[in-house]
Amino acid sequence: MLTTKGWLFIALGCFGVVYLITWIASRKRERIGLPSSVPRLPSTRFFGAIGFVTTFFDTLGIGSYATTTSIFKLRNLVKDEFVPGTLNVGFTLPTIVQAFIYIAIVQVEMTTLILLIAASVLGMWLGAGVVCGWPRRYIQIGMGVALLVAATLFLMTIFHKEAAGGVALGLHGVSLWAGIVGNFVLGALMSLGIGLYGPCLIMISLLGMDPRAAFPIMMGSCAFLMPVGSERFVRKGSYDFRAALGLAIGSIPAVLIAAFIVKSLDLYYVRWLVVVVVVFTALSMLRSAATERRSARESAQPVPLDDAVI
Repeated sequence: MLTTKGWLFIALGCFGVVYLITWIASRKRERIGLPSSVPRLPSTRFFGAIGFVTTFFDTLGIGSYATTTSIFKLRNLVKDEFVPGTLNVGFTLPTIVQAFIYIAIVQVEMTTLILLIAASVLGMWLGAGVVCGWPRRYIQIGMGVALLVAATLFLMTIFHKEAAGGVALGLHGVSLWAGIVGNFVLGALMSLGIGLYGPCLIMISLLGMDPRAAFPIMMGSCAFLMPVGSERFVRKGSYDFRAALGLAIGSIPAVLIAAFIVKSLDLYYVRWLVVVVVVFTALSMLRSAATERRSARESAQPVPLDDAVI
């Protein structure tokens, strides 16, 4: 007879299959990506290399969302309004692989795990539906704020300011409800590109759980919520196909190498580098939003009578 964890694995596999079917079917209906008139587009292999590097460090404790967003922005690889969808669609498969690994090897109370996963999925479903319809400037502002939050979380990790946590493997009573609400919010923020891993680890620790128990929770949450969010981004065409495909292809081997071969690295200086790059990118996003707003206001101003051609 299957255990609760076994059923969870089956459900996770089903989510992954539905995600793939939706993506493939959508690709057959309409070609999605950057306009063909843009010269010298980066190849899928180039995006695969980005996915490999960022996911490798993600599996070892460096989030992939903020770092990938920074690369996209610094190299002008993906349009700003497509970044949230591209991240969710591209990183879904490797996240499912991560979830299978960590749910299998790390102990956590199943009731807590399932309820927190369900809350995050609902948050993403609602959040993605909103973000898909946002104009470009709103996406830029949201991503800028999201990156500043990510940089703050990186600094907390560097200076060891995260909560020490307890020894519990599950939540009960008020703490359980707090975890459900918290993961709902984190799931909604994932639609904007705020990685769930860091905030979830801090939340779980503050609620008195063993920080190690956060790994199946945060990876399981992302593995279930990302197919849900990706489905909405794919159906609305709010992502870059070539970039997402490259991220997906390059990320899966990175997860396996980091989890089973490398296992751990001294990431102190890497985290500092990520903080600097992420803050720079956040400010660039916010500056772009401000520039576009100023340009829109100037273009909307009426032509003075003296300058009009009669």
